[in-house]
Amino acid sequence: MTQAHSEMTNTKPWHATPTDEVFSAVTADEEGLSSDDAARRLSEYGPNDIHEADQTSVLALLFTQFRDPLIYLLAVAALLSLGVGFIPGGEPNYTEAAFIVLIIGANGLFGFVQDYQATRSIEALRELASPDATVLRDGRKQSIDAEQVVPGDIVLLEQGDAVPADARVLEADELRTNESPLTGESTPVEKGTESVDEETPLAERRNMVYKNTSVVKGRGKAVVVETGMETEVGGIATQLDEAEDRQTPFQTEVEALGKQIGGLVVSLILLVVAVQFLFTATEPVAILLVGITLAVAGVPEGLPAVVTFTLALGAREMVDRNALVRRLPVVESLGSVDVIVTDKTGTVTENRMTVTRLYVSGSVVDLSESDVDSADGAVDGQQVAADGDRQSRTARAALLRCGAVCNNVERRDGEYSGEPTEIALQRAADEADIDSAGDRIREIQFSSERKRMTVLVEEEEPTAYMKGAPEVVLDRCDSYLEDGDVSDLTDETRQEILDQTESFGEDALRVLGFASKAVADPSADPEQIEDGMVFLGLQGMLDPPREEVGDAIADCQSAGIRTVLATGDNLTTATAVAEQIGLDPDGALTGTEVSEYSDDELRQTIDDVDVFARVTPEHKVRILNALQDNGHNVVMTGDGVNDAPALTQADVGVAMGQRGTDVARQASDMILRDDNFATIRDAIREGRGIFENVRKFVNYLVSTNTGEVLVVFLGVLLGSLLFPAQFSGTSQALILTPILILWINLVADTLPALALGADPHADGLMDRPPRPTDEGVINTRVLVSILTIAILLAVTGLGVFFYTLDRTGSLLRAQSLLFTFIVVVELIRIQVIRARYDQALRSNLWLVGAISVSLLVHLAVLYTPLRNFFEVVPLTRGDWGLIAVGFVAFLVLNVVVSRLNSRIFGSQP
Repeated sequence: MTQAHSEMTNTKPWHATPTDEVFSAVTADEEGLSSDDAARRLSEYGPNDIHEADQTSVLALLFTQFRDPLIYLLAVAALLSLGVGFIPGGEPNYTEAAFIVLIIGANGLFGFVQDYQATRSIEALRELASPDATVLRDGRKQSIDAEQVVPGDIVLLEQGDAVPADARVLEADELRTNESPLTGESTPVEKGTESVDEETPLAERRNMVYKNTSVVKGRGKAVVVETGMETEVGGIATQLDEAEDRQTPFQTEVEALGKQIGGLVVSLILLVVAVQFLFTATEPVAILLVGITLAVAGVPEGLPAVVTFTLALGAREMVDRNALVRRLPVVESLGSVDVIVTDKTGTVTENRMTVTRLYVSGSVVDLSESDVDSADGAVDGQQVAADGDRQSRTARAALLRCGAVCNNVERRDGEYSGEPTEIALQRAADEADIDSAGDRIREIQFSSERKRMTVLVEEEEPTAYMKGAPEVVLDRCDSYLEDGDVSDLTDETRQEILDQTESFGEDALRVLGFASKAVADPSADPEQIEDGMVFLGLQGMLDPPREEVGDAIADCQSAGIRTVLATGDNLTTATAVAEQIGLDPDGALTGTEVSEYSDDELRQTIDDVDVFARVTPEHKVRILNALQDNGHNVVMTGDGVNDAPALTQADVGVAMGQRGTDVARQASDMILRDDNFATIRDAIREGRGIFENVRKFVNYLVSTNTGEVLVVFLGVLLGSLLFPAQFSGTSQALILTPILILWINLVADTLPALALGADPHADGLMDRPPRPTDEGVINTRVLVSILTIAILLAVTGLGVFFYTLDRTGSLLRAQSLLFTFIVVVELIRIQVIRARYDQALRSNLWLVGAISVSLLVHLAVLYTPLRNFFEVVPLTRGDWGLIAVGFVAFLVLNVVVSRLNSRIFGSQP
C-alpha cells in the first residue's frame, strides 16, 4: 500500500464527493481499466483481501505451552539434579532430570494438540477461495477473482453477488444490498447515485456499497474506491490487531499461584539450607539435594497437565455440542459469566424475514398459530370465524397469491434467492400451497418514489397484482375483497386498514399492502392499470426469534445470568423482539443516547438496561466496558464485521460459525457451529462443571504437595536435631528422595487427578448464581482445607517416619513406610473431596481405574526388583499395621476438621 493511497483513503469522504471528483481521485472513468493498468495497481495496492493478525506458527504454538511459572520451577529442579555432578562428592541424577522433563513434555503436548486442533477446525470454517467479481477490463466484462479487484475498477453488480470492495454507485436499477454483516441493520438498503452529506452515518450512505455485503435485488454499476485493509471491513480488522488480548481470570489465577508457590519454595529452601549449614554438619551435596527435594515437592508437577487435560476434555465435549473453543482457558471462564450481550440478527433471530400475520376481510390471521389447508389453498387462523368459511379462505388465498405473483424471487433446488421481503412472501405462499399461476405479461417496477410494484399475468383474463406501502396501495383502490365478495372501500374501512397497519408496525412488523384487478388492455399506461384496484389485505413480516432462544434465556436467568440485546436495528424492532424472547424492554436506549452519556453515567445506568438499539461498533465496546467496569464477566455474541472489536475485548467472545464473517471468527474465543444461542447456555453449564472439577483437583494436588513440602521441611529440620548421625551424610540425609516424590506426584497424584477431571457434572448447576468475579479457584474454604490437610499429612506422616526410624534405626525402612503412607492417604483423599459434592466413587469409573492402577503400580515398586531402582524395601505386615494406625489418625482428624469447616463456611462445596 503506497503512502499516497493511504493518505487519500484517510481523508476522502467518498459518499459526499461528486462523481466526477471520485473518478479523478481514483484516476479512472466509466470504461474501466486496462489489464496493464489493473496489474500495476494490484502491485501498488496489494491484493483485495483482509489480512488476519499474524498467525502463530506450529513451532511457536508448541513453545507457548511452556510459558508457565510452574514449568519454570520444574525446569530449574531438573537443572539442579544434573548440576549436583559439578559439586565435589556429587553425581548428576539423570533419572530425576528425565522424570521432570517427561512431565514437562506431557503437559506441553496436551495443550499443543488441543490448540492445534482448534486452529485447524477454524481454518475449515473459512471459505477456501474468495468470490468472483464482474468488472470492466479492456472495454469488456470480465469475471475475475475478487482479490484481484483494484481501486478504479468498474464493478457490475447483480442479485446474489457479493460486493467485492468499497465502491461508489454509478448506476442503480432497483439495487438493494444486505449490509447486516457490517452495520447490523437487517433491512436491505436501497441504493442510489446522489451524493449525501459528509456526516451521514455508514448505515445511511445510499450511494456506497461495501465489501462483505451482498446484493439482494436489482443490478448496478459502481467504481471501486477502497480495497483490502482500506475498506470499512479492513478498518475494523485493524482495530482487532490493536485491541488488548485479555487474560481470563483463571489464567491470571494459575499464573499467580505458580509465582506464589515458587516464592514459598525458594524461601523454604533458603531457610533449610541456612539451618543445615549453620547448625548441622550436613555436607554441601546433601544440602543441595535437600533444596532439590523441596523444589520437586513444592511444585505440583501434574497441575498444568491436569488443568490442560480437563479444559481440553471440556472443549471436546463442547465440540460435540457445536461449540468450537479457540482458547482452552475460555472453557473455565464460561463458568463465571454473569452477563451475555447478544446481537439480534442471525443470533437471537433467524436472519430470515417471515410473514407472521395477515389482515384480510377485516380479520387478523396469525400465521405462527395457524394451519395450512392445502386442499383449499388457504390458511385457517385462530382469529377467523370458527366455521372456516370458504369465502374467507378464498380471500386469504388471493392475498397470498398476490404476494407470490408480485415477486422476483428465484427458486433453485428448494433454495430461495432474492430480496428477504420477497422471499418471505414467496415462502408464505408456498407453505400454503398457493400457485402463482399465469405467465407474466409485464412488470411495472418498484421505485422509492412510487413505493409500489405491479405485475400483470395471464390468467382467465389479464390480471394486475400490486404490492407496496399500505397507504400508497390504498390510494389506488376504490373497493376491497371481503369474504370473497368485492365491496366499496369506505372512509371508515380505509381508516380501519390504516389503524391495523399502525398496529402491525408497533409490533415491529414490516407491513405491505396488496391489491389486484382484471385488466382489459395490459399495454395501457401504468397510471390507468394501477387505478381502481381491489384491496386484498396486509401482510406483516418479521425476522422471527429462534424457537429455542426464549427457553435458553429463561434458563440463563435462572442461573443468575443476565441477557442484554444490542442491535443495529431501530428501537421499535429491538423492543418487540426483546419482549418475544423474554427480556424487559423498559428503559431501552438508542446508540445516540449512549453517545450522550459519559462513561460514569453509562456505568451507573448499564445494569438497568436490557435493550440497546441503533448501536454502532463503538457503542458496543462502550457497553461492554461499562459492564466490565461494574465487575461483570461478559459474553459478547455476534456474527458481523461490526461485532469484532467487542468480541475481542469481551471476557468470552462468541462468533457464529454459519452466518458469521471471517473477521468475527478471528476476533472470537468460541465459535458456535450451529449459530444456536442455546449452545451458549450449554457451554456455560459445561464451564461451570469444569470449574468444579478444576477446584477439586487443585484442592487435591496443592494440598498434597503442600503436605509433602511440610514433610520434607519439618522432617529435615527435626531429623538434623533428633538424629544427627543419620542426617549428616549425603543422599541419605533426606526424609524422602526426589525420585520418590516425583513418583508420588506422577503416579499417586497426576493419574487420579486426570480421571478427576472427567468427573460427571453435578445436577442443578444452572440453578445456582454465578460465582463472584473476584472468587478464584482457591477460595477461603479451599485454602483452609489445603492448609489443614497439609498439616495433618505432615504430622501423621512424620509420626510414622520417626517412630519407625527410632524403632528400627533404618532410614531406608522409615522412608519406605512414609513413601507408602503418603500414597495411600492421597488416594483416599480424592474421595473425601468428592464426598462434599455428593458424588459416589462408582460415578466415575475412570477414577476407580486410576486409583486401582496407582495402587498396583505402587505395590510393584515395593515388591519387585523395581525397589532397587527407587531404593525402597518391601514392607512387612507390621509395617502395614503401622501405616493403618497412621491413616486412621489422619482420617479422624480430617473428619473433625471437615465438620468444623462446614460450620464456618456452610455445606455448599
